[in-house]
Amino acid sequence: MAHLNVKIKSLELKNPVMTASGTFGYGLEFADFIDLSLLGGIIVKGTTLKPRQGNAYPRMAETAMGMLNCVGLQNKGVDYFCSNIYPLVRDIDTNVIVNVSGSSPEDYAECAARIDALERIPAIELNISCPNVRQGGMAFGVTTEGAATVVKAVRERYHKTLIVKLSPNVTNIADIARACEAEGADSVSLINTLMGMSIDIEKRRSRLSIGTGGLSGPAVKPVAVRMVWQVAKAVHIPVIGLGGISTAEDAIEFLMAGATAIEVGTANFIDPTVTVRIRDGINQWLDDHGCKSVKEIVGVV
Repeated sequence: MAHLNVKIKSLELKNPVMTASGTFGYGLEFADFIDLSLLGGIIVKGTTLKPRQGNAYPRMAETAMGMLNCVGLQNKGVDYFCSNIYPLVRDIDTNVIVNVSGSSPEDYAECAARIDALERIPAIELNISCPNVRQGGMAFGVTTEGAATVVKAVRERYHKTLIVKLSPNVTNIADIARACEAEGADSVSLINTLMGMSIDIEKRRSRLSIGTGGLSGPAVKPVAVRMVWQVAKAVHIPVIGLGGISTAEDAIEFLMAGATAIEVGTANFIDPTVTVRIRDGINQWLDDHGCKSVKEIVGVV
């Protein structure tokens, strides 16, 4: 069996397969289907400083080779997570990572600081695709200045592994990645969803309550692989790849493009055992090709 362990700064992963935020709940929901300890990490659903109700329904729509969503970061807030969820997930035998969102740099930083105090949460993933309430709703992650501002604020108050999740809805994603690295990010993960829209031609309106939503699933994979390849060549910190991964072969593409680890998202809705199948498939491919470690194929393209 090949060695599957990888490192994201000081974060040790037993294998490169993690789950993408928003597609795996808090992990506990999948415990009946898979052994959670077989995963490299679980990134739990987005958490904000204050509770959020999310957007009105409908907020999901199926598309060709994917899905659109505008859930709107519905969650009960970081204090609820700390008091009610953390005791349930702290003893899962893998890395439990919290995805952090906010509407201002101060919100992000305060939320991160409260999670920093949780001993068994070794890392956070910053979702910088959130709207900046001070700049008319423009997402933090679409400008180098916005991204840098959030990362800097969080880095000052968060002392563990800091992963920054990048938006693909930008002109040059490598520039955004470099700005995050310069302000202290330990890793970047990409891509978040692509903005999309679907119209019900009989009702003559969008299938989503707010008009547009984030596109995920196999349709976005070629874009995601390209962006991971670009970013991996632009920064010196580890890259985590995601976007349309549903097979071991998909995951290997991301690894060869330069990703140290990967996240599986929408595919979890189709097959709750997909993450373990991908882990086993990566191992089988490495064995079949005479590779002793997954690190041998990272960034070979």
